[in-house]
Amino acid sequence: MPDPQIIVGGDAGFHNEDLEVARKRLEKGKQYRDLSTVCVVPTRGMIPARVVENWMGLMTPMNNAFFRIFVSGYEVGEAYNAAVELILGNEQLSKFKYLLTMEEDNLPPPDGLLKLYESIDEFAAVGGLYWTKGEGGQPMIYGDPKAVLSFQPQQVQLETVQECNGLGMGFTLFRIEDFRQEDKPWFKTVQEWDPHTGARMGTQDLYYFATLRKRGLRIACDTRVKVGHLDTQTGMVW
Repeated sequence: MPDPQIIVGGDAGFHNEDLEVARKRLEKGKQYRDLSTVCVVPTRGMIPARVVENWMGLMTPMNNAFFRIFVSGYEVGEAYNAAVELILGNEQLSKFKYLLTMEEDNLPPPDGLLKLYESIDEFAAVGGLYWTKGEGGQPMIYGDPKAVLSFQPQQVQLETVQECNGLGMGFTLFRIEDFRQEDKPWFKTVQEWDPHTGARMGTQDLYYFATLRKRGLRIACDTRVKVGHLDTQTGMVW
């Protein structure tokens, strides 16, 4: 039995005791903003059980729409182009604010998306931190935004929002409005040879990030969001 108590009313409640602190917490988490998001997943058709289990634990924004699109059988750049075209041409989805890209070998933390929402305000895109596979793996943070546009790998800055020129797309949040301002194709895997300029090669992600940077828009990696990169053949997570 609990001890007897004399109860006196007038307790305003924990969050009411310091409204400024409570307001800052809500603003940081953006619970009262439009966080409607379309999640796009390009796939070869079979997603590993380990990845599916991980994705089932991903926290999505409360009281906001979150819709998933799986695109199977396309080349990866074409998969993203098809998904963006579908979104912009759909009466409901075209009103969503964000596009989240996830790929079938990436393992984000449960609160990863919530942290990307926190950090996207000043940027056209923010992504989680993941590495290329192998013992010599490099962080997928490309290019110094203070220098000439390039995509050289950057050293990791710890637990921060690190501005850069490009990212991978394994766990990356984009503003949908920016796709309306760019001609198709948004994404293009480049493998070209020109006798005058030589070889030109690049992945679909850096192709789009280059167009964003040329428009003066900013990109960043949120290094608080640590994303595993699964080797589906060996089971190793890099």
